[in-house]
Amino acid sequence: MFFQTLDILGTIAFAISGVLVAMNKRMDPFGVLIIAFVTAVGGGSLRDILVGVTPVSWMQNMTYGYVIVGSTIFAIVFRNQLKHLRRSLFLFDTIGIGLYTVVGIETGLVAGLHPFICIALGTMTACFGGVIRDILCNDIPVIFRKEIYATACIIGGLTYFGLREFLKDQNYLFIIAGLVVIVIRLLAVKFKISLPSIYKKED
Repeated sequence: MFFQTLDILGTIAFAISGVLVAMNKRMDPFGVLIIAFVTAVGGGSLRDILVGVTPVSWMQNMTYGYVIVGSTIFAIVFRNQLKHLRRSLFLFDTIGIGLYTVVGIETGLVAGLHPFICIALGTMTACFGGVIRDILCNDIPVIFRKEIYATACIIGGLTYFGLREFLKDQNYLFIIAGLVVIVIRLLAVKFKISLPSIYKKED
């Protein structure tokens, strides 16, 4: 139940972030729903395929579909309350990557995979829904820019495995790892911390 709750919360956060991007692009209601859907389940679908879980999770549990539709309707109805779209998008996207990172790591652990592979799965789960969203919306995905995004997920995963010998309660470990992802992302944006550029200014 703990990880299903995290997964549902991540689905809500990413679905709303997808709605906000789609509305910012002035898509019609169907387009908004599609973007919300692929943002919410894109990373998880890739994760499930890689570990051999088929049909993928959202096809086996209709709760995800209901949650995505409900989140989409909520975001559309309360769009005036979410008028600061860029700030709202950033907040929901950040919460989403924190939650989905730990869900991906848990999936890797259940499959008996190496810690580095678990971290990679967590990062894919957190980031690739946003990648699909941005591509469909004709934007360069955030993960491919200088922003601290996937890096935050990796650090969160390393934190989990680094603390594993000291904390035996996995629930606390995953909460801490998720919070590390969220805090790093928030601090990176607040203080304008980014990865170094490989290009010279004249490039």
